[in-house]
Amino acid sequence: MNGSNAHFRPRAGRSRGSIVFFLVLLAVLVTSRRRREAHTNRSKESAQPSPAATAPYARSADEGLGAAVAIMVDNSGSMAKRAGGDARPKYVVAHEALEQMLASTDSFIAKQPGFPIKVGLYQFSSAVRPLVPLQAYDQAALRRALESMEAPNGGTAIGDAMEAAREALYQSGIIRKYILVVTDGENTDGRSPDDVAREIARRSEGAVRMYFVAFDVDAQKFSFVREVRGEVLGARNGLALRASLDTIYRGKILAEAMDAGESLPSPAKKP
Repeated sequence: MNGSNAHFRPRAGRSRGSIVFFLVLLAVLVTSRRRREAHTNRSKESAQPSPAATAPYARSADEGLGAAVAIMVDNSGSMAKRAGGDARPKYVVAHEALEQMLASTDSFIAKQPGFPIKVGLYQFSSAVRPLVPLQAYDQAALRRALESMEAPNGGTAIGDAMEAAREALYQSGIIRKYILVVTDGENTDGRSPDDVAREIARRSEGAVRMYFVAFDVDAQKFSFVREVRGEVLGARNGLALRASLDTIYRGKILAEAMDAGESLPSPAKKP
């Protein structure tokens, strides 16, 4: 009998040890699960945009008639490659096309003296750099800026460029706001241009129009712009680039304000 009891005690001890081990393991699993749930909840909360990030952009109290255009020029490393059908680098071809495009502003102003036209010129690669801040159209300043742009280098921060343009436009004091992007590649740095385009469309409530010219790159890469009522035109070479820029700038941007009936009042007649 004593031998039987001596044999039984170790087995009972092992059973109690197994129960303790199971309870400890259960506690660890429950604690781990709770931590994962708490982390998931925090992640969901942080992923939800704050009310300030979804509210409409604050408008300038004194916004008036006219057109404000922020021109964003790709100056990434790929712009140093040759343009299709041209021996020159793409950035040289683009600068020439932009200068020609902007020249049409002079004839527009001659026909509509006093009509406010503000133009800003920015270059972007891995970061965004203002060349001419958004201001009253200044042909000489814009030409000098195009001629003095640095050699292409770095990545392609299209989304960040769009956001910088949007911010400048909301400081312009002009009702009609336009972003014009000229690029030859996909976004490699910063925010996604798709996300930025949708945010701008939503928070500007349609006040910011977006135009893209896909230079020597498939325009379908920027199809998201069409989904927010913007426009994308392709350009395989310098001739097509000049045509696309003219279509957008003179045919859309400059013409749109006037077509909408936005014109300066006629001067009062003397009695």
